Parts: sequence; C-alpha cells; structure tokens
Amino acid sequence: MRRYFALLVALMLGSWIAFSDQLLPESAPVGAPAVEFSAERAFADVTLLAQEPHPMGSPANARVRDLLVGRMAELGLSPEVRPGVGVVQPRRASDLLIAGPVENVVGVLPGRDRSKPAVAIMSHYDSVAGSPGAADDIMGVAASLEAVRAIKARGAPARDVILIVTDGEEAGLLGANHFFRRDPLAKRIGLVVNLEARGSTGRANMFQTSPQNGELIDLFRKTAVKPASSSLSVMLYERMPNDTDLTETLEAGIPGLNYAIIGRLFDYHSATSTPRNLERGSLQDMGAQALAVVAEAAFAPELPGKAPSPIYANLFGDTVIAYPVWFGWVILLAIAVMLAFSVRWARHSGEFPAADILRGAGALAFGAIGTVAVLQFARRLTGAGFGFIDQRFLLAQATPWEWAIMLMSLGFLMLSAGDLARGRRWMAAIPAVLGLACSMFGEFDVIGAVAGVVAGVIGVFVYSGRAGRKGAWAGVLGLGFVIAVVLQALAPAASYVVVWPLLVGAVGAMATALSAKRGLIPTIILVVLAAGALGWQGGLSHFAFEAMDLMPLFAIQMLTAGLVVWPLAQPDAGAQKGLVIGGLLLFGGLALTLFIRAESPWSPRYPQASYVAYQLDQDTGRAWRYSPEFDRTDWTRKVLWAEGSEPQLTRHWAWRRPMLAAPTAPTAEPSPEISATQAPDGRLELRAVTPPGARTLALQLRATTAAQVTSVEGVAAGLALPAGQWVRVMWQAPGDGLDLVIRPGGPGRLDVRYTAGFDRWPAGVAPLPSRPADVMAWDTSDSTFVSGSRAFTW
Repeated sequence: MRRYFALLVALMLGSWIAFSDQLLPESAPVGAPAVEFSAERAFADVTLLAQEPHPMGSPANARVRDLLVGRMAELGLSPEVRPGVGVVQPRRASDLLIAGPVENVVGVLPGRDRSKPAVAIMSHYDSVAGSPGAADDIMGVAASLEAVRAIKARGAPARDVILIVTDGEEAGLLGANHFFRRDPLAKRIGLVVNLEARGSTGRANMFQTSPQNGELIDLFRKTAVKPASSSLSVMLYERMPNDTDLTETLEAGIPGLNYAIIGRLFDYHSATSTPRNLERGSLQDMGAQALAVVAEAAFAPELPGKAPSPIYANLFGDTVIAYPVWFGWVILLAIAVMLAFSVRWARHSGEFPAADILRGAGALAFGAIGTVAVLQFARRLTGAGFGFIDQRFLLAQATPWEWAIMLMSLGFLMLSAGDLARGRRWMAAIPAVLGLACSMFGEFDVIGAVAGVVAGVIGVFVYSGRAGRKGAWAGVLGLGFVIAVVLQALAPAASYVVVWPLLVGAVGAMATALSAKRGLIPTIILVVLAAGALGWQGGLSHFAFEAMDLMPLFAIQMLTAGLVVWPLAQPDAGAQKGLVIGGLLLFGGLALTLFIRAESPWSPRYPQASYVAYQLDQDTGRAWRYSPEFDRTDWTRKVLWAEGSEPQLTRHWAWRRPMLAAPTAPTAEPSPEISATQAPDGRLELRAVTPPGARTLALQLRATTAAQVTSVEGVAAGLALPAGQWVRVMWQAPGDGLDLVIRPGGPGRLDVRYTAGFDRWPAGVAPLPSRPADVMAWDTSDSTFVSGSRAFTW
C-alpha cells in the first residue's frame, strides 16, 4: 500500500513541478524601472502595429512601416527605410524562386566605440495574408523596441546596437536576404538576436544558434532568466525544413541566437492572432530574455567567438547545465559504476535471476513502443486529419488533448510495469490490437501497425512469466544505458534526454540497492527523484506536444520516465496495484479522447477556417468560385452553391492541387504586361508588369531549350530551366514590375503562365455573405486570381 501511495505522490508532484516550470512571468507594469523590460509598455506597440492583416506589398504594410519609423524616431534611433530586392531559392525546392521589393526599417543606438562589431536585434513587421500578426511578428517588433529603449536607459553601450525590422519574411525571408547579402550595413554586425513566434503564448525558447556555439551558450547561460533551450532543439531545427530570418544571417556567416514563443498554435498565421489574444506573460518573457542577452553583448568589451558546441539544456529556474561532448562519456562511466554497485548490493539481498533483467529491459521497450501504438490510435480516434489545417480541430482543444496524451502515456507505462509482477501474456494484445485498429479510420496507418506488432511480439516474451522488481529495474536501467551510449556516440546533442534521467535512476538504484532496501527513507528517496525527473521531462513533453503533431515522440518520454518511476510502478510479485493505476490513467485518457471527438470546438474565440477565392482564366474566358477540400464549413458550401451549379473537384494549372470549384460568371480584370526581347549577346530579357491593384504575380516558365534565370531585378540568381519542365517564379509585391534575365542554351520557345493575385473579391460578381462568428477567413481567402499564358520564341 505504501508503494501504491508513493507512486501517486510521485506522479502528482511531478505534474505539479512540470506545470509550475511552464508558468509565464507576470507582465511588468508601465511604471517599471526604465532600465527593465515592461510588457505593458511594449504592448502599446503591439496594439498600434497589429490592427489588421498587413502582408508584404499591401497598403496596410506600408502603414505599419510608417508607424514603425515614427516609433524608432521617438526613441532617437535615426531610422532609415532601406529598400532593395530579396531573391531566395528555397533549399528544398529547386524549381522555385521567390523575389520581391522590400523595405527594411533600420535604426541605430550609437555605442561608445562605433568601430566595434555591432550587436543587432531583429524581427519582421510583415504578416501573412489574413492575420494581423500580433504574435508573428509584431510581438517581436514590440519586444525589440522596448529592449532597445531599456538599453538606452542604462547609458551608452560599448558598441552600436542596431534594430533591424525586416520586410517580406513571411513571403520567403526576402527582407533578410537583401539586408544580409546586399546591404553594406550588414558588414558592421557581429551578433544577431532574432525574435519570432509560433502561436500566441508559451515560454520564449532559444531554439537555434550559429555553429560552434560554445561561447554563445556561455552568454546565454549567464544572462537567461528562467531559460528554455537545449542542444537537442538546436540540432533538430538544423534538420527541419523550417526557416526564419536568422537563416539568412547564418548563411552570411554572422553568429546569432534565435528565440520564439511556442504555444497555442491555433493562433499561428490565423485571423485570431490579435493583440487581445496575445499572452502578455509571453511578451514579458520574450522581451526580458532578449534584453538580457543583447544588453550583455552590447556592454561587453568583446562579442562571443567560436568554440566547440556543448551538450546543454535548462534544468529548473535559471539553471542551464552545459558541458563538452567528451564529458558526456565521463557521466556515462559514473553511471556504469553506480549501476555495477547497485546490482552487486541487490544480489546480496536475495534472489536475482538473469531472466528478470531481460524481462525488465523488454518491458521498458514494450512500454515505450506500445505507447506509440496507443497514442496513434487515440490520434485517429479524435477524427481530426493530419496537417496544420485539419489539426486545427485539436488545436482548438489543445489543453484537454495534451492531458489525454499524458494520461494515456503514463497509464500504459504503469500497465507495462505493473503486469510484470504477474506475468500475463494478454498484455501483449493491448498495443497490437490498438496499433492495428489505427487502420480502421480510412487508410492504412504504418506507424500504428508497426508499433503495435513490434510491441506485441516483445510483450509475448516479456509477459510469459513473472519478474522481480530488483532484476526488472536493473534491466530497465541497462536498456537506458545502451541507448544513452548510442546517443552519445551518434547524436551527442540529444544524449542528455536519456543520460540525465538515467543518472537520476542510477542514483536511486544505488541508494536503495535497486529497491531492495525497504522502509520510509528509501521510499522517500525514490519519490523525490522520480518527481523531479518527471517534472523536468514534463517540460520536454510539453515542448514536443506544442512543436509537432507526432505521436512517436512520446515514446522517448515514456522510455526516460520508466528509468525513474519503475521501482514505484512495479509492485511486489503477484500484486496488481500498478495495474489499477495504469488502467485508470489509460482509460481516463481514452475517455477524454472520445469527449474531444464528440465536442465541437468552434466558437468566436476558436473559429473554423474557411477559404473561398475567385479564379479567372483569361485564356479560356472561364471562371470559378473555388475552395480547398479541407474547408467543410456550411458558409463555404453556401458560397459554392450560390449560383446553382454543383461544385466539382477540378484541376487547373494555377492550383497546386485539385480544388472544389463551381463555375461562375467571368469578369473584366486587368492582366499583366509581359514582354520578351533578346539582347545582342543572346540573353532573353523577360519583363512582367503586375496589373494595377494586384499584390502578387506568380509566373510559370517552360523553355524548349535548357536555360537559366541569371538575374531578377538586377540581382544575381541561378534558377535552372530544364528543357520541357515548368519552374516557378513568385513575385511577392507590385513594385515597378519584374525583370528577368534568361540565358538560353540555343534557339527555342518560352511558355509563360501567369497568376496575378488581388486582395479583393471581384466587383462584377455577387458579394460574399457575412461569415458567422465561429467561421473565419484563412490566408488569401476572399481574393481574386487572374491567370493566362504567353509564348515567346527566339
């Protein structure tokens, strides 16, 4: 009974620690000392700048630019609008080039020695279409303004502090591309701190750095207040397809740190990203972190240099643990010694069969892999599809869904440990049945099926007999040690995720002789260690939940949780108390999942996304009202059926995928002016002038002879045009038009398709009805797109 109670205490205390560690700071008032960051002061800028959607090239974006210039002037930063052209070829799309005219806004707080490399704080002022961008990234702009104001209040820094607010980040990092590749001011910068957001709440995570970040992490450790960062997040982000403005900074060879809040992803790139919905505690956290690191660098005699990247992560409070990679092997050696002594002392206390060690290792693997099958089944059971739009059903219910995941994960782990004391093979059927049942929801689920079958096979062996707690925990720690060694060798930046809980487990094992020691003191030791480790791991689980809709990630968390909670979760031989707790948690999580599935989450605070646009093909004279398949709102059905024609799944070259489209009346819309001339040296000069009122112009190019786009608006480019293949050029703002220089391999023909985008509904078509309060426009919804083609020979 004592162990049963101890397990409950450890779980509740660990949950409380995890929850407390994620709490946001209080928003500092307007009257806070001038040298400190105040979210209330910064929030005035959020309200000023995030009044409406303001995508690159829109009149609203120009208004935000002018307001920003005014605010910088009030701070005495001598702001400049520094125009240029950004040209980006995405790393993972060789057939795409994104370009456009940008207007970066830059201000400078002069330092005592202006010859020293400057420190820059960077954000972007444009938003995506359809979102006011209060979080992404007006929050970053406001935090930057307030941070520079606070630095100025501390006196003249040792070096210049440059405030960079880029344009065109959402369109493709265009402002940062121009600044760091073609603006001479960039050569004066020695360190960049970038501020971003993914959602409207959450702690500020420092998730990306430049390579060889040893001294940068020293700076981070020295300055961060209740930090959130790890070498794992840096490693993962380097391998992800995501980009921010810091991507351009790093490609220019300038060191940097990247911060972002991550939380309440429903508001990310959404009409609900308003000042009202922005969490002021997140603004306080972001601003305080940015101020601390920028001020330290600004007043320091030297900026951080390059040094080997350490293994590091935040613990609790202001503590960041960092050590060189080689020291990771020292920790593993210490763990090995502790485990060896633990096994020796445990064997002296009584029976210790080798089979128990194997069953313990197998049970941990069963629990971790089986968790994937259980969670994948629950994810399918919610009825929500995969992908950011379909996932919004769950994002609107993020809190109960996260609780459901936590309950099911811990519940299945408790079952895995609890039944080891009884040894019944039917345990193997739970993940096998649930994993295979994942494919009942319309398509074969590879993740669920594989995880279920593998866990089932392991379970048949593991639960063919009983295992004692001492030997089983030794096996659990042994498997953890093997995994830690592999991570330390192959991915040292990620090794701490297993090594630190393993170290805690090894300490508990040595202190209690693998739980052979009984009594109040050993039990208290196990509870305290387990609660602390679970509380720390809860932060990792929360980050994984917010960052990615990927159930296999939680297998890692359950594996590491098992290292510390196992001696409390596995009862004495023949007992079933672990089964009771595990079963209650698992079925509680499944019941909550069913509630989430049955509950409609849509409300004025969490409205359903809708998208309807008008497409005019100027070659054929046909027009459509269309919507993506994800849009299932009654409002959209009403719009598509408005003229009596049944919508059909339709393909058009201007759409990346088939759309649900209904024919409608064509209207008179302006088309772009496109011309091509051949220069004496053989170059083909293609000019495209955006039609009046259009904000975007997308071109598709196909040459019969292999060719290459060598420049865009005078900026060097290298977009290949393979013979007979379409490539895309996205011009993201009207400007004065687009000039492309193409160097062909010989005589041929160039086919040009165009799509011009207007941020309005066409005047000659019946207006769209008002949306209900629980439905919102998404992205470029309610827009007009005009497409057509041209052909040129040379």
